[in-house]
Amino acid sequence: MSLPEFISDRIAAEVRQQMEGVLALTGQLARQRLTPDGEACVASVTEAAEGLLRIMTAAADLRATITPGPRSVPEPVVLREVMDEVQQRWEPRAAEAGVTLLVSFSGEPDAAALADRRRLIQIFDGFIGEAVGAQGRGAVEAGLSAFAGPDGVVIEGRVRGPRDTGWDDQDVEARVRSIDERLGLEVALGALLARSALGDMGGELHREANAGASDTAAFTLRLDAVPESAPAAAELAEDAGRAAHILVVDDNATNRMVAQSLVEMFDCTSEAAEDGEEAVEAARSGRFDLILMDIRMPRMDGVAATRAIRALPGRIGATPIIALTANADPEDAEAYLAAGMNGVVEKPMKPEHLLQALQAALDPGGAAAAA
Repeated sequence: MSLPEFISDRIAAEVRQQMEGVLALTGQLARQRLTPDGEACVASVTEAAEGLLRIMTAAADLRATITPGPRSVPEPVVLREVMDEVQQRWEPRAAEAGVTLLVSFSGEPDAAALADRRRLIQIFDGFIGEAVGAQGRGAVEAGLSAFAGPDGVVIEGRVRGPRDTGWDDQDVEARVRSIDERLGLEVALGALLARSALGDMGGELHREANAGASDTAAFTLRLDAVPESAPAAAELAEDAGRAAHILVVDDNATNRMVAQSLVEMFDCTSEAAEDGEEAVEAARSGRFDLILMDIRMPRMDGVAATRAIRALPGRIGATPIIALTANADPEDAEAYLAAGMNGVVEKPMKPEHLLQALQAALDPGGAAAAA
């Protein structure tokens, strides 16, 4: 990686981290008693921060699509839950635009397939974003049908929106530039990501003209079935299954607040420490089920603190420790694991990545069976 690329990545990671801190703070403010003007200000700041994060995430994802190496990581996915997530992501934003979003799923309730869940959702994000942006009012429909067959699982996705959306336009560059001019950068990036994800997954896209003033973007994907040895579909979306008391260690107050907010999302309790020395002292008490450990900190860094905790006797010295770091390259991760850490979560943190790491550290037997 060249120096300009390294600096660009570090700046992007820092901006994301600060925006996540802003969202954590606005979330705290939204739970307070505010005047109507105060509530409107908090809502506006939240909307702006969420929009910027979405644009940065899309830009990072686009960069990943032109980076050599595998882009798709198949895993067992419950297809109905994909549409539940799509609805949760888009219903509020569609309502703000004056659009009614109708989401449906057709198939067995527990139908699952091996797929890259994130990229599958990117496809719907892109087409729904175009449709909602162009619709202005009325309704946008998004649906997914799943059919199990001898060669795997065939899924058919459909997004119905206003006519002349140009979903099957072969000139992708011209299409994206047109979307940017009319609907903005976020929608344009989403449209490009959708087409990229669909192509990477071997999908086929075509447009269907409907009666009236609407068209449907229809795509088909052929996915592998989930092996019988994999966990049951109902188990794929289970939470960690237990409350845990977690120590969050970070020298940055905003980072601590973000991590503690995410921990609370998973019904865990938490305490905080500002550096490695405080972490070691807190760990001596034996009251923590898990430690989230930043790497770069004054006085004592995360690696040194981990080694010090591992030297403590008995159960305390075996407390699961997860690294929180913006430096999560394979070589760095190897060093953290060699120091005694149980896992690595990259900053800026994504809730699903943190949850996976918590599950693996708190229930290693279950994680091993899932693997």
